[in-house]
Amino acid sequence: MAPRHHPRSWYSETALPQPDHPPLAGDLRCDVCVVGSGYTGLSTALHLAERGYDVVLLEAERIGWGASGRNGGQIVTAFNPSMGTMAGWVGQDDARLLWDMGEESKRILIDRVERHAIDCDLRWGYVMAALKNRQMTGLRDMEAEWRDAHGYRDARVLDRSEIRSMVACDRYVGGLFDGGSGQLHPLNYAIGLGRAAAEAGVRIFEGTRVERVDTGSHPAAHTTSREGAGIVRAKHLVLAGNAYLGRLVPEIAAKIMPVATYMIATEPLGAERATALIPSGHAVADVNFVLNYYRLSPDHRMLFGGGVSYSGLDRPDLQRILRRTMLRYFPRLADARIDHCWGGHVAITLNRTPHFGRIGANTWFAHGYSGHGVALTGLAGKLIAEAISGMEERFDVFARLPHQGFPGGLARKPLLVLAMAWFRLRDLL
Repeated sequence: MAPRHHPRSWYSETALPQPDHPPLAGDLRCDVCVVGSGYTGLSTALHLAERGYDVVLLEAERIGWGASGRNGGQIVTAFNPSMGTMAGWVGQDDARLLWDMGEESKRILIDRVERHAIDCDLRWGYVMAALKNRQMTGLRDMEAEWRDAHGYRDARVLDRSEIRSMVACDRYVGGLFDGGSGQLHPLNYAIGLGRAAAEAGVRIFEGTRVERVDTGSHPAAHTTSREGAGIVRAKHLVLAGNAYLGRLVPEIAAKIMPVATYMIATEPLGAERATALIPSGHAVADVNFVLNYYRLSPDHRMLFGGGVSYSGLDRPDLQRILRRTMLRYFPRLADARIDHCWGGHVAITLNRTPHFGRIGANTWFAHGYSGHGVALTGLAGKLIAEAISGMEERFDVFARLPHQGFPGGLARKPLLVLAMAWFRLRDLL
């Protein structure tokens, strides 16, 4: 099976040159075998290679093929639940550590982009937009918690006039500006991480699907490719497939749910027209439970995302639905052509926090970022590398977050669809 092309999107059509890596032929031995070449796998491989480990990275498709090359490109502060909620789960001390590591994740991203000269259009500034007054109460509480409990000074509450100076949308009653969140070109970031990992000595194999793993005292990944079957035997195994993990390891797959999310890109609007829509140039997301998110591309398109599917089925009229949603926010785009429509899967957990852990002594995993993966994946790679090197304390802080499997067995997706329908209704009220 040869590496496939990336699904067509504005990202894939504006991607940096990407080298092909060969499929695996035969058997290998290494210190660490990483399964999956999204942000988590790439970050883990790079951090380990920098520590001197012999690392093999296996990818069924191409580097950045999954969510890492198709997501909204938005870098966001903290986590989905409030820090107070997380403190109730793990205690105040661990909650402070989680906050600090969340901030570290952004510094890791900046360091990678600067040190490896990754051309991914990294920019800072983010607007969380409220459609209702009750949402403004939540944003004020969030800003106060970040400031008072954690000393965060990059966020400020916006009133109706202030948010309209940043985003030309009449629907918003206010919002929160966060100078510590931002945006980037997600596929170019993944390609840059892949280049850095290869230069650091990581052996990368594309078009190589892992069919089975051994997670005991002698970890191994059993693969197939166009070259035939192979086995990678390692001292440590890292599972970084996230939403594309499938049923490879059922005991952890049950604790994440792949969720499809989608984006459209308009035709180029021209600098003047595009700037009139988002004068600030910042990334924007509303604060509905089922949210919409958008930003401007460097070539002056509107990149608009949302339209999640919890059923695993893509609607045939997806482009029309997303365009209709975009026009509720920006009716002046009624004459703009839609040039691209694409989607992919992200992984969510029941409590909307990342799921880190280990199986036995030598198999590690991190997934389920629930929409916060652009930055937190880089941290995950660093923490896994620390843990493999014998410093497990910080990894274990994340591993202590409580995670339950999605209920329902064969009915788990229908039950989630019903739950999300309720949340959509609540967003409308």
